[in-house]
Amino acid sequence: MVVKQFLIALLLPAILVGCTATGINSGSPEERRQAILEMRDEVLTELYAIKPDTRVQIGSASGYAVFTNANVNLILASFGGGVGVVHDNARQEDVFMRMGEVGIGLGAGVKDFRAVFVFHDEDALDRFMDVGISVGGQADAAAKAGDLGAAVGGEAIVDNVTVYQLTQSGLALQATVKGTRYWRDSQLNRT
Repeated sequence: MVVKQFLIALLLPAILVGCTATGINSGSPEERRQAILEMRDEVLTELYAIKPDTRVQIGSASGYAVFTNANVNLILASFGGGVGVVHDNARQEDVFMRMGEVGIGLGAGVKDFRAVFVFHDEDALDRFMDVGISVGGQADAAAKAGDLGAAVGGEAIVDNVTVYQLTQSGLALQATVKGTRYWRDSQLNRT
């Protein structure tokens, strides 16, 4: 019985993370690209409504990225994954990306959120595209399910990158240190 519960606890994060953003993770590459671009437009519209000055900030930046992410916290471990797109304002190009994260710390729950990265100079954009790794701490409380609760948005500025986080839905109480890896999606990029 204990072994069965342990296996369920190990598999549940992978199942829950895999089930999020179903339209984005299924279909032809063209349908998936379109779903990611639609997600980007919806997230930016929401961000502009909450914080109108971000429209000018994003328009004058070297580039920006929008990701959708699901995160599962089980007592001492945190797992997450998602997809997104980076837009280079100078080249007017989109690069489709994936992300994965693993963390340790105290937490319980599931959180589905959107992140917007604003790259204030070419070096910050190039670093993100080339290295694609971030390690950081996070402490938050989110409580939202459907129309219940409140979406908590945060803003952080590090190394010429401003990051906005919008909670879509989720129930989480966590304090974790996690590493996040971002990489180009070889199936969705045409080159």
